[in-house]
Amino acid sequence: MPIRLPELPADPDGPFPDPRTALRKPDGLLAMGGDLTVTRLLNAYAHGVFPWYSDGQPLLWWSPDPRTVFRTEGVRLSTRMRRTLRRSGWTVQADTDFERVIDACASIPRDGQPGTWITPAMRAAYLRLHQLGHAHSVEVREGDRLVGGLYGVAIGRMFFGESMFSAASGGSKVALAGLCRRLAEWEWPLLDAQVENPHLLTLGAESWPRERFLQAIAPLVATQESFDWRTRFGVLPARALA
Repeated sequence: MPIRLPELPADPDGPFPDPRTALRKPDGLLAMGGDLTVTRLLNAYAHGVFPWYSDGQPLLWWSPDPRTVFRTEGVRLSTRMRRTLRRSGWTVQADTDFERVIDACASIPRDGQPGTWITPAMRAAYLRLHQLGHAHSVEVREGDRLVGGLYGVAIGRMFFGESMFSAASGGSKVALAGLCRRLAEWEWPLLDAQVENPHLLTLGAESWPRERFLQAIAPLVATQESFDWRTRFGVLPARALA
């Protein structure tokens, strides 16, 4: 018998279903419909929910169990990677080219994915979040060349990662390690990585029961943090991550 998903109300301020009611198969599927307005997206992330769908599908909302999380002080780079970084001229910055980062994330081929979930509507929504100071990018550069990066959403003292890419070997790892270095310095303890994969686990990601994740983020998203990310992040030499 088909399972009928809850449909979100037209009002973007309307509540999401309790994430604990999400389906087990497919894991974490919670609701459908609604929109990608700033209000709806911030409400979703603050409650441990995120959108994920492909062209031709309805707008789908997820809260998987378990949830993949990084402790910002717990990112691990291999000995080989650290040795490479000691000789590296790469630099890490934030919010210097959000649009190029999200476009690179959308265009980089990924194993097992025939296309991208970053639809034109998703791209427009996150660009709007960025313009309003809620979404941020991290850029890794070799001179003027963009060699890696990531983007995500910040609420309070919590960062919700969305996607990352490498245009050179190790570019996304350096973006993640650089971001977590700064977040730890700012006393932001966690970074949400959404869904587990082997690559994230090698970098130190942990799988948390959804209930633990929801309890952990509640006080973090309730805090007030407002600053210019580009200025506060500054320029971080990649070799400092070695």
